[in-house]
Amino acid sequence: MLIEKLGLRHPSVRLHALKSITWRIIGTIDTMMLAWIVTGNPVTGFKIGGLELGTKMVLYFFHERVWYKVNYGLPYRKEVKKSESTEA
Repeated sequence: MLIEKLGLRHPSVRLHALKSITWRIIGTIDTMMLAWIVTGNPVTGFKIGGLELGTKMVLYFFHERVWYKVNYGLPYRKEVKKSESTEA
């Protein structure tokens, strides 16, 4: 699988990578359609969608990783980390 080939083995990293890809597909289709509607030119819509595909996927991935590290709103993860550190 592509995710494993990229070295993304930890479950949380794989999840964020897959979420980035699927969300970007949805977002890119939306961008292409809106650009097509606004400009009246489907080629322009595809060009704009193609440009933003990569940049927004990378931005979303790092956004997810930052929020994961912040640990905001996930008290169960804090408890798991504490119990793991006391076992070691």
